[in-house]
Amino acid sequence: MGQKCNPISLRLGITQTCRSRWYANKKEFGKFLLEDYKIRQYVKRNPELHSAGIPKVEIERSGDLVRLILHTASPGMLIGKRGKNVEKLTEDIEKLISKKVELKIEEVKDPLLNAQLTAEAIAEQLEKRAQFRRLLRKFAETIIDEGAQGVKIQLSGRIGGAEIARSSAIILGKLPLHTLRADIDYGFSEAIISKGVLGVKVWINKGEILPQRKVKKETQNEIDAQTGQVPEVTKG
Repeated sequence: MGQKCNPISLRLGITQTCRSRWYANKKEFGKFLLEDYKIRQYVKRNPELHSAGIPKVEIERSGDLVRLILHTASPGMLIGKRGKNVEKLTEDIEKLISKKVELKIEEVKDPLLNAQLTAEAIAEQLEKRAQFRRLLRKFAETIIDEGAQGVKIQLSGRIGGAEIARSSAIILGKLPLHTLRADIDYGFSEAIISKGVLGVKVWINKGEILPQRKVKKETQNEIDAQTGQVPEVTKG
């Protein structure tokens, strides 16, 4: 199952959280879902936002208010001079879904350990005709050097202009896809070249997240048993 499912959706509630957090009745559910799709497609396909590097968009709803949390590698570029870019982005999304929008920006602390940003960077280099084997090796080694425990980068399509599509992958370190407590990030992007489209998939293992065990408090009787003292009995 770990080989076939998206590693993020497989770990929801364990090491990952839902990217759309809201509740709706049967009538509104489809409408809200379509609005979320429109927002994410707008952010993804907007050429002005491409250079900011936005790997994840989280959406929360409270009544008629839609709260967006944009994770970006370049907050300054996304905000713009005196916040003009944020104002324009908010206005455009409000027109798109006809609702009030509140925007929040969070910086991606380590872009090299973000699978989506890595996939987009590889796709960009492939469009510039970079040699794919050297490129995959370089990115994989850089990710391991940054502290990742494992990485897998897979390239699919007409690699090197071949007549028949194939897949090529590089794996370094550990990548336990069946271990649900493993913090595995996943990203996908596409490179448009003269011979067609190349798909880029990236898996990054950041280590295991162990659940915090609750320490049971010892009762007074257990303490007395350990010390050998007899608890006092009060007479009523």
